[in-house]
Amino acid sequence: MRNFILRRLLQTLPMLLLASLLIFLLFAKTPGDFIDGNITLTAQRAAELKALYGLDRPLLTRYLHWLWQLMQGDLGYSLQYQIPVSQLLNQYIWNSFLLASVALVFYWGIALTVGVVSAMKPGSLFDHLVSVVIFAAMSFPTFFLCLLLIKWFAVDLHWLPVGGMTNIGSDEGGWAYIMQVAAHLILPVLALVMLQAGSLTRYFRASMIDVVRMDFIRTARAKGLREGRVIFKHALRNALLPIITLLGFELPGLFSGALITEKVFNWPGAGHIHIDSLAARDYPVLMGFTLFLAVLTILGNLLADVLYAWADPRIRVA
Repeated sequence: MRNFILRRLLQTLPMLLLASLLIFLLFAKTPGDFIDGNITLTAQRAAELKALYGLDRPLLTRYLHWLWQLMQGDLGYSLQYQIPVSQLLNQYIWNSFLLASVALVFYWGIALTVGVVSAMKPGSLFDHLVSVVIFAAMSFPTFFLCLLLIKWFAVDLHWLPVGGMTNIGSDEGGWAYIMQVAAHLILPVLALVMLQAGSLTRYFRASMIDVVRMDFIRTARAKGLREGRVIFKHALRNALLPIITLLGFELPGLFSGALITEKVFNWPGAGHIHIDSLAARDYPVLMGFTLFLAVLTILGNLLADVLYAWADPRIRVA
């Protein structure tokens, strides 16, 4: 197992290098930048700023300089916010991580539970009801669903706050602060869960149905094992194998998928500043955030490989 993990770690290095090159080329070759979009600057001042930030250098020189900065932990300098990109992301990325991790726990738990129960009773009333609810939730556009939740629970019922992370002007601390954050989390988490849980539930259901029809499950039942032991010890572990491969896309998918959700609910996360930076063409921020998503994707796939090897020892010799 240790050799398997070491091989996978070594394989991530060229992937990271290739990802950094593609990300740099994507934004470097995009027409215009933050300086070009500032119509208040004279041509002379714009040229001075381009020279100051190194935007007039050859493409290869700029990439090697950016790569050297990355190796030192420097993501560059935000032209819009006038602070280092690493400092800017550090201010907001943990809020995004809080939102993403809470949503991930909820919709994986819901999908696992509902998918297994639905697979145990295929064609039942519960199974049909789950299918209707899943496809109804998945059919809503993200923007419309977020606004609908705000109208119902914040505007009409006054149960939950409209947006933000805390109450306006609040300086609470301790338990009161935690309760405020929890209340503001409910609506964006609910939106993400409704959008993400449906497809994962279908995956769990289909995988469980395939496994419970296999010969080793019939043999386990014929040996007199309890149904709970058959399902959760034998069937579920094998049903999780194809689902594990999806884990590599979950974290980057949640961070990138939460861009619209964070903007609508005014949640102070990285997705919120990403949209603002996109409008301002602040490419250092965009490159830093995109690289962060690429690193999450690579680490997620590495974690999926390790979990797959743990669940299926045959993978370790591959």
